[in-house]
Amino acid sequence: MFTHVFTSQRHIDYIAVTPTAICRRVDGVATSQGENVQKFQFEGSAAAITGAASGIGRALAFELAARGCDVALADLDEAGLESAAKEISATYPRRATTRRVDVSDPTQIQDFALSAVADFPSLNILINNAGVALLGQFDEFDQAQMAWLMDINFWGVVRGTRAFMPHLQSRPQAHIVNISSIFGIIAPPGQSAYCASKFAVRGFSEALRHELAMSNSTLRLSVVHPGGVKTNIARKARAGAHLRESVSSTELGDRFEQLARTTPAAAAQRIVRGIERNEPRILIGRDAQFLDIIQRFRPAGYWALLARAFKRMSV
Repeated sequence: MFTHVFTSQRHIDYIAVTPTAICRRVDGVATSQGENVQKFQFEGSAAAITGAASGIGRALAFELAARGCDVALADLDEAGLESAAKEISATYPRRATTRRVDVSDPTQIQDFALSAVADFPSLNILINNAGVALLGQFDEFDQAQMAWLMDINFWGVVRGTRAFMPHLQSRPQAHIVNISSIFGIIAPPGQSAYCASKFAVRGFSEALRHELAMSNSTLRLSVVHPGGVKTNIARKARAGAHLRESVSSTELGDRFEQLARTTPAAAAQRIVRGIERNEPRILIGRDAQFLDIIQRFRPAGYWALLARAFKRMSV
């Protein structure tokens, strides 16, 4: 997800993929030619999800429960976790456990992994979803603020993967989902900290996926690049310590929600479909698809094409 939004959705209609493209498309999703994709079996599985109290994480908990998964939910928002778990248990014949977890704390992540596996020995899905945003250009936030963001957005993903990976590799079928952003593919001004973390998630995830494939592991991995999704990330963003202009988190959140095109439920459905088909990269929303295409056409000069279309939100 991101805190700048491309607003000219109508231009997407003019993008076409030719039949001679290297990739074929299935329901709008690129997959390797000739790849034999074995669908993931969700019924009887279990998933661990960070950042599960709201937004995409919460929607994923419901979508997976609907598919037959038990869920182990983690977040700092205990009230949000309890609300989600109660609703899941009341709606589906599945179990939902909750645990307050700060993904920047290695001990809490490790304890979450141990408790989730103890509760659900069949656990075979990990979704590293927890994330935060930081407002300001590079000279408008300090090093401590950037370290705070990286500790959650990047190191939280690494810690979660390391804590769960030994168990996941023991399962006959398992999947890791790491949430990056469209800002892990393009890098607009005003997003240097966020982009650094999301590009790092992408690089880590792609390299690890290749390592798993080389070792013929049963563990698969997808990296997700959401465009504008209607979540609270903008509303909860921290402001840089040296912002040159004041910013209202309420106003910023309202503007982002107006511009974001995709609901958390739709994002969750798309991610689960990507798990099912073992898609290495999952783009969420037509805005993300369009921006990815522009970056592919102009990898070093895409910003010259996009600058006029982006609005810098309040900073």
